[in-house]
Amino acid sequence: MNSGKLAQAIVISAILGFGLAACEPSTDSSVVAKAGSSTPGTRADPDGGIFGPGGLTIFGDSSKGKGGAGDGTQTGIGVNTYLWRGALDTISFMPLVSADPFGGVIITDWYQPPETPGERVKVHILILDRELRADGVRASVFRQKFGTNGGWIDQPVDPKTATDLENTILTRARQLRIAKQGS
Repeated sequence: MNSGKLAQAIVISAILGFGLAACEPSTDSSVVAKAGSSTPGTRADPDGGIFGPGGLTIFGDSSKGKGGAGDGTQTGIGVNTYLWRGALDTISFMPLVSADPFGGVIITDWYQPPETPGERVKVHILILDRELRADGVRASVFRQKFGTNGGWIDQPVDPKTATDLENTILTRARQLRIAKQGS
């Protein structure tokens, strides 16, 4: 084994070793709170966790009965679930390039409507809030036309198009919220 590969193997082993050591339960009294302690962020606190109360949740509802009033704010994603689902439902006919539920970013690939084959559109959606609010979603629409030289040429998009898309997403999000409250 050459020295470069040996050094790489040592670094990887050290990283894995530190990672596993961090997973071991601590018996240090400065880290573990006494039973019944309500100090957030300690290992004895079931509501604390590594990122503090209400910190990082991957799946499910971390509220454990606190504040989850059915508004979609206490979820495993970083943004409002109704806005997120409403956005995905609204653009479900378009191919997705990226969908980041923690950052609230949805990016579609170029979509060519069958009725206009020489034209294509792309959409970027940003969910800005954990609450279902009218200003909680922002959409950008991009449009291109196939030029005579054989390439795609950017075209202006009416600003009303992005506003209409945002309103459609909000309407769908409200429908999802109403359906959830009714069940």
